[in-house]
Amino acid sequence: MKKAFMAPNPVTPTPAVFIDPELCTGCNECVNICRTQTLMPNPNEGEPPVAQYPDECWFCSCCVEACPNNAIIMRYPINQRLFFKRKDTGEIFRIGQKDPPPQTYFEPPVG
Repeated sequence: MKKAFMAPNPVTPTPAVFIDPELCTGCNECVNICRTQTLMPNPNEGEPPVAQYPDECWFCSCCVEACPNNAIIMRYPINQRLFFKRKDTGEIFRIGQKDPPPQTYFEPPVG
């Protein structure tokens, strides 16, 4: 009988999917719903899935929605983290963020 081995791609500077091992139960719901097969089941039962092909992620967040334990965080690439500035107040914010931080470590786009 032949054995198959998984060899993950190297992780990019901004990994797309972060799975909290403390919250993950290894149910593999995220693996079943992933459209691009970025996540693969862990060979060790009960452990978090393996982000096998992180560069293939479409950032659709299906895995985040499917996780019953909220153990997955989607981390968008730096160039996709959009900032906006209100003309009247000068406040910098991100769409969808409920409580924006008082300061940011990224410079907003000029203009």
